[in-house]
Amino acid sequence: MLWPGTLIGAGAGFAIASIPGAMLGALLGQALDRHLRLQTWGHLREKLGGKPMLRNDELLFVLLGRLAKSNGRVVEGHIQQARQEMQALDMTDAAKQRAIAAFNRGKTGHDSLNGYLRRLSTQPHAAEGVLRACWRMVWADGRAGAAERALITQWGKRLGWKSYQVQALSADYEPQRRSAVSSAVLYQEALLLLGVSATSEPAQIKRAYRRLLSRHHPDKIAGSGATALQVREATEKTRELHNAYTLIRQRRDFR
Repeated sequence: MLWPGTLIGAGAGFAIASIPGAMLGALLGQALDRHLRLQTWGHLREKLGGKPMLRNDELLFVLLGRLAKSNGRVVEGHIQQARQEMQALDMTDAAKQRAIAAFNRGKTGHDSLNGYLRRLSTQPHAAEGVLRACWRMVWADGRAGAAERALITQWGKRLGWKSYQVQALSADYEPQRRSAVSSAVLYQEALLLLGVSATSEPAQIKRAYRRLLSRHHPDKIAGSGATALQVREATEKTRELHNAYTLIRQRRDFR
């Protein structure tokens, strides 16, 4: 990592007093780097220009703003996603105002973010969280364009991720993929509830359904002197069995 104050101090000190001067200048420059949190030449330029340094949460919303604007127009879905990210981070009112300002700053596309991303790469958990939030923003309008994918891949590389690793995260937020995964999970849960497998014959599935329905039917439970709570539980169980059987029947296409 390049520490600009340290390098400038060392160079100036060497010019004035050779090696001893370089050592003293480097120490003074390092103290300046730490005090002003200068980690790159970009940070130094921002300080000289009066532009505020970005904190990690602000960096996130700058990235989100740039993604939202990358296809030319920020839509309502992008705005709603930004609000959801603020809510997920449990931001205070002041933090939300900073996030909104950062989001708008990101839309301009004027910031050089490489130094910030390299800094964030030393925090693997935070880096992954940022990439995931970026994919959520990309899919907020239901599609992922080439420009958006290119931006996230570029940022991921700065964070120390391989291109395929960055792209793999997209599957967790792609609407169609998520719907397919949810459907598969529900189907497996339905099979478990009826105590059958994906290869069971339709006749076996019907018998399992009827046997369980007979055992848990609320009318049967009520006739055995059950409490009102037990009857409600039986009614709920019957509903679950019916929904599971309907799902399996539709998936397997039998009557």
